[in-house]
Amino acid sequence: MSLAALCAALMFFGVVAYAIFAGADFGSGVWDLLAGNAKRGGELRAQIDKSIGPVWEANHVWLIYVLVFMWTGFPRAFAAMITTLFVPWLFVALGIVLRGSGFAFRKFAETLGQARFYGAAFAASSVITPFFLGMIAGAIASGRVPFEGRGDLWTSWTGPTSLVGGVLAVLTCSFLAATFLASDSARAGKQELAEHCGRRALVSGLAAGAVAMLAVIPIEADAKTLANGLQGKAAPLVIVSAVAGLFAMWRLWSKRYTRARVGAVIAVSAVVVGWGVAQYPDVLVDHATIDQAVGAHSTQVGLLIVFAIAAVTAVPAMVWLFVLVNKGDWATSAH
Repeated sequence: MSLAALCAALMFFGVVAYAIFAGADFGSGVWDLLAGNAKRGGELRAQIDKSIGPVWEANHVWLIYVLVFMWTGFPRAFAAMITTLFVPWLFVALGIVLRGSGFAFRKFAETLGQARFYGAAFAASSVITPFFLGMIAGAIASGRVPFEGRGDLWTSWTGPTSLVGGVLAVLTCSFLAATFLASDSARAGKQELAEHCGRRALVSGLAAGAVAMLAVIPIEADAKTLANGLQGKAAPLVIVSAVAGLFAMWRLWSKRYTRARVGAVIAVSAVVVGWGVAQYPDVLVDHATIDQAVGAHSTQVGLLIVFAIAAVTAVPAMVWLFVLVNKGDWATSAH
């Protein structure tokens, strides 16, 4: 593996991590939006706060990680992506800011009206952000981001593959979040809430699976390179994702929520990795390969050094954070 390919692989590792951890985070906001009024949705919203409260800021470390790798390791591709997809990136940034502020301020609202306002900002932004991230992924995968940059500000990210990517991103996040919330609720002894979240996980998982199957038609017509890759070198990963997804659905139906969470993580990880494999070796599909887009050799070496340092400092700290959050005794004492 070349140094450029290694840098690209490490960057894509961050994409997968962000899809899993921030995906479940965003999906929790979707269920917050659909929870109902203050009385009916109070228990679910309390569980959402308890589940994501300690980690919601840490999850965005992965987005920062990916962006830093992209703009330093593949600067021309980054410039092309930002100048062409400026509008959806603006919505993503706005969504992250509104979501974070809404989530934080809701806890300290002085009136029910203020709490509802901040809660609505948190919930609505939880839909907006993954939807536009999915549209960005679809724009790149369909070859609408030229290497020279400054592609069309509107048609570049509004094609069929982008729309499919946006819808799939929201549904996948919803599925992940509902599965995680079911597991957390069961561990906390809230069996009725766990079953409620489990049913939502089943519905969103079925919806995500149906959209994924129907997506074959627009992707085949709109993103030939991606379609060929998914049917060829990435096909084993697509199969793994399907099998893991079915396993997760079976465990949800059987009310084995912890095992369902494992299946959900594998399913989402496999489909995201499959996307990367399908478009390999392109960074910008049909426009620039990894070797064409890579930056200076010294920068690549620097990125590898920084990654090695982070692997022995930041990553263990984040792992320990998630271990603590998933310990029932710690969660109880923290609240």
